[in-house]
Amino acid sequence: MNNSQSLNVPRIVRAWCMFDWANSVYSLTITSAIFPVYYQAVTTQADGSDAVNFFGMSLTNSVLYSYAISASFLLIAPMLPLLSGMADYVGNKKIFMKGFVYIGGLACIGLYFFNASNIEWGILCSMLASIGYAGSVVFYDAFLPEIVTHDRLDSTSARGYTYGYFGGVVLLIINLILIMGWSDFGFPDEGAATRFAFLTVGLWWIGFSQITFYHLPDNPYGRKSEGHILFNGYRELKKVWRSLPTYPALGRYLLAYFFFNMGVQTVMYLAATFGAKELKLEDSKLIMTVLLIQLVGSAGAAFFARVSARKGNKPTLMIMIGIWIVICFLAYLTTNEYHFYGVAFMVGLVMGGLQSLSRATYSKLIPSDTIDHASYFSFFDVTFTLSIVCGTFSYGLIDHLTGSMRNSTLVLAGFFVVGMLLLTRVHSPAISKKTTD
Repeated sequence: MNNSQSLNVPRIVRAWCMFDWANSVYSLTITSAIFPVYYQAVTTQADGSDAVNFFGMSLTNSVLYSYAISASFLLIAPMLPLLSGMADYVGNKKIFMKGFVYIGGLACIGLYFFNASNIEWGILCSMLASIGYAGSVVFYDAFLPEIVTHDRLDSTSARGYTYGYFGGVVLLIINLILIMGWSDFGFPDEGAATRFAFLTVGLWWIGFSQITFYHLPDNPYGRKSEGHILFNGYRELKKVWRSLPTYPALGRYLLAYFFFNMGVQTVMYLAATFGAKELKLEDSKLIMTVLLIQLVGSAGAAFFARVSARKGNKPTLMIMIGIWIVICFLAYLTTNEYHFYGVAFMVGLVMGGLQSLSRATYSKLIPSDTIDHASYFSFFDVTFTLSIVCGTFSYGLIDHLTGSMRNSTLVLAGFFVVGMLLLTRVHSPAISKKTTD
């Protein structure tokens, strides 16, 4: 069963891609570039000490940040499946998607008030922003198999990531101009200009999401809700859960995805912190490195979408995971900024490709006759969320135990190796065969 009238409609596809344009400013500015650098600066004492007091507990700033990321995703993980079941039952994913967008966007705006005197407030807002991002993405992803046909899943998923990379870069460049020329734009200091960047992220995220909300269908399958939404949402989820053994490739893929995505997301969240602590890179160099990753990432997503069309999704994923393993070992050996730039270039090449193809691959493994896309994607996004929890926590734990983030990169390599081995057990014609001649 499918809503064929809404498939491959250009304006709907563009509107779906625009959500990547809208929310990727969070991923770039808050997750990867400006916020980690700002956080590192305001939580480092004048004498160089990186110990912070958080509700009476003394932790190093990098450990606190990695634990906060883990906690935020751990909080949202149990909620997503039930909310997705409710969304499938009422037939309107946009309502739930909107709610999380506003939570995340307003939390980014709240970061405008974060400084060295209120670390707890900054951590709380960053956690709420993570929750808003993770919650909105599950419903966004669930629209993919509802707006394009099977043969366009890879290219459309890659197109969304490309929109996101360029959207993130546009706002990042604007904010970098404001931060570097803070006095010319009337800011009292560089910190005020940096906090203004967090404000623009929230406004951009909420504002451009309205294009997506306007054009995506409200209830593509015309479902009518009767009875208790919470109870029936649980029944919807239970139905999908019971169907998973019928599709063994789906469950095996989720397990493989859990491990290799741990590596990808941990790199995204903590790369800038690694450069700052291990290599002592200047803030401007760290941000420009993240910018390089984004620009290369957009090309990488499009390139590997074409590779998957020729070789199939599974072989292409195996290639990219192999490159990630090499990246982790190179990161461990990195000793200067030029090595770091080289590793960053490689990260950009495979980061977008692996993310976009992972989403498209899961879409192909979902039963073609289902209309419970949000429920099915909730398992994908819970796997995504829990992988961030485990990845960032283990990264922070190794840093805490050994006193070096460099040792954590070897753990990431292990995640990728396990993910690759598990992926070899995923057998399905939908992802093993090429889609074009």
